[in-house]
Amino acid sequence: MLIIRQFLLKTFFALCIMITICKTANAQNNDFTVKGFHLDLRIQVMTMPALKAFAQKLKSYGINTLIMEYEATYPYQKHVLIPNKYAYTAQEIRSFVAYCNNLGIDVIPLQQSFGHVEYILRNYRYAALREDDKNLSQVCPLETEKDSALFTDLFTELAQAHTSKYIHIGCDETQLLGHCEKCRKKAAEEGISKLYIDYVKMLCNIVIRLGKQPVLWADIALKYPDAIKDLPKETVFVDWNYGWDVNRFGNQQKLLESGYELWGAPSLRSYPDDYFLTQWEKHFTNISSFVDACRHKGFKGMVLTSWSTSGQYSYLNESEDELTELYAQRHVYPVTAFNILLAAYAKSLESAKQLNVEDFVIDYCVKRYGLTEQDAVVFWQALCTAPNQVENGIVNPGDTLTLARLAGSAAIAADIFKRMQPLRNKTEFDQYRLMADIRLQYLHFLLIEQQVNAESFTLADKPAAIKQLQQLLNNATRLDQRFIELNKNSYYLSELKEENSIRNKKIQILFNKLSGSH
Repeated sequence: MLIIRQFLLKTFFALCIMITICKTANAQNNDFTVKGFHLDLRIQVMTMPALKAFAQKLKSYGINTLIMEYEATYPYQKHVLIPNKYAYTAQEIRSFVAYCNNLGIDVIPLQQSFGHVEYILRNYRYAALREDDKNLSQVCPLETEKDSALFTDLFTELAQAHTSKYIHIGCDETQLLGHCEKCRKKAAEEGISKLYIDYVKMLCNIVIRLGKQPVLWADIALKYPDAIKDLPKETVFVDWNYGWDVNRFGNQQKLLESGYELWGAPSLRSYPDDYFLTQWEKHFTNISSFVDACRHKGFKGMVLTSWSTSGQYSYLNESEDELTELYAQRHVYPVTAFNILLAAYAKSLESAKQLNVEDFVIDYCVKRYGLTEQDAVVFWQALCTAPNQVENGIVNPGDTLTLARLAGSAAIAADIFKRMQPLRNKTEFDQYRLMADIRLQYLHFLLIEQQVNAESFTLADKPAAIKQLQQLLNNATRLDQRFIELNKNSYYLSELKEENSIRNKKIQILFNKLSGSH
């Protein structure tokens, strides 16, 4: 009996050791099947040579999947009103997909098919599919279920041009769900979750009939986890989290228990980032913590999202019923400046241990830029300096930090970047300098704007304010030239000029108002 017990104990301990070894090996052996990057082309469209060079960079970091949110850059043949002036050709798409295949990168097309479809619904050819005639962000699920030709056509063209087994159908942020009279009636009778799931199920089935597997963002599914059981078992959910509680959208545990394949998604650029603010430390922490959390929860894939804009649009109407143009809100600095975050993401994917952000940044700066460890520490401090938002002249409402002090901190950070002398990859380093200078320029403008909005501001104060604004406009010309020089190999010149114009618009408008310029 004693011999049997000893044998069983030895066997038990041997099994424990084997399980531990297997778990460790699995964690260190690329435990995410999908190691992805999401590229947003709603604005800031890369030229095809730049896109291929970017794919090469992704390959060098071990990325095996690229989700392409083409939006209006996709050259649809049956729906010729959808592509915009920066749309790729069909031949360029085929060439790019083949190029990525040779690199070992799976190109997954993303076609928004519920919300975020202003660029489609702006055309009155599709007016019958609108959930609302004024807010063009979302299709009516009931009307589109009744006539599914549009997305059948779009998914079919994507399936023919892409070798990936996946098609991403979007379906996030459906803010008008249950808005129109017909949808409101169904939601009241059957529940808003059924309104959402029935439509998404229809989309998924189109994708499956094309021999592909549907992928969608998980935020709305998290709100209605009990309803998702009606979706096809092939469905993949992407749980995007940019630093908030895992249950922000709904009960994550129910999604984990649903049996569907799950991918996680931290972000490289997201709200409140824009040209004048990048919350670097937030993104590093988000990448480090969420990749680690998803690894331990058994997620099969990770996708680093990269949003060039908020996905919200301002409308320019010629009349109450005639739309002239849509303008993307909140432009973010181009993805060309965020290599350090991409490298941090890649490092997080390859290591079983959670990334130590500060150690990573210091090591990156030493190896990539040739900085000393001491300078690398200072670099990290400057990068994280004063990441505060400003609203209507107030810094982070509720914060005691003044706008003047914020501008002073930004000036110190900009000066640190200016004085540093990288030995390698100087063009990449110049992006930090320019971003810091653009932020400082904007904060100086906000100080002027704060002055002219004060009750004490009088006619006698106008000349000084005009002079300050003129100085900012003169400096803007130099910043614009630097911006074009740093990004001209990645984007079209007309795009870069437009980005410059948008970035300087508020300064120009206030200058014209005070000076009477025409």
